[in-house]
Amino acid sequence: MRARNEQWLESVKWRLIGVLGRLCWDLLFWSLRTGVTGYRAVAPHVKARKCIYAFWHSRLLVFGPVGAGRRAAFLVSQSKDGEILAQALQRKGHLTIRGSSSKDGRIALDQLIAAAVTKARPAAIVPDGPRGPRRKAKPGVIILAKKTGYPIIPVTYSAGRAKVFASWDRFMLPYPLARCRIVFGAPLWVPSEADRASENRILQQLEDELNRITLLADRSCKDTTR
Repeated sequence: MRARNEQWLESVKWRLIGVLGRLCWDLLFWSLRTGVTGYRAVAPHVKARKCIYAFWHSRLLVFGPVGAGRRAAFLVSQSKDGEILAQALQRKGHLTIRGSSSKDGRIALDQLIAAAVTKARPAAIVPDGPRGPRRKAKPGVIILAKKTGYPIIPVTYSAGRAKVFASWDRFMLPYPLARCRIVFGAPLWVPSEADRASENRILQQLEDELNRITLLADRSCKDTTR
C-alpha cells in the first residue's frame, strides 16, 4: 500500500510539473515581442507537417511558439530535466519519445521515425543534446532525415534581455516582455542513397546553418552574451 501511494504521489507530482511547465512556457512567449525571419521559405513543409525541426539545446524553448498546434514527435532525453520537458510537451499535445544519442539512441530514433511517418507528425530533435559538445551536430538527425525523406528545418531564437545560464550549453531563458527574434534557416535534405561522405557533408551544413542563424538572431536582438 505504501509503495502504491508513493507511486501515485510521484505521478501527481509530474503531472503538476507538466501543467505548470506548459503554463509558464506559454505565458513567457505570450509576453515577448516576437519577430520572425525566414519562415516563408519553409512554410510549405511546415504546413504539410512533413519536416524535422532542428535546434540547439540552448535554444530549445523556441519550440514553444514554433511547435504550437503542430502535434510533433519530440526526442527527449531520459534525464530529470528531460522529464520536465517531456511533461510540458505532452500537455501541449506533442508525442515525446525518450532516449538520446548516448543512451537507447537507436531504439528511440526508430520510434521517432515511425511516429513521423505512420502518424503524420513533424519531428523535433536537438542535434547537440543532451550533453554536448555545445553546438556540434550529431548524426542522429541525418539518419532521421534519410529514413523519412523529410527536410531538416534549422530554427533558433534569441532575446534582447535574457538569462544565460552557466551550463554546458549556455541555456538561454528570455526575460518576460523582452524583444525576441525567431529565425528559420534553409531546409536541408538527405537523399535515401546518400553515402557516408555525403551524410557528413550535410551534417556539417546543418551545423553551420544553425550557428549562422543563431548568430543572426543574437545580432538582431543585440544580444552579446553568447
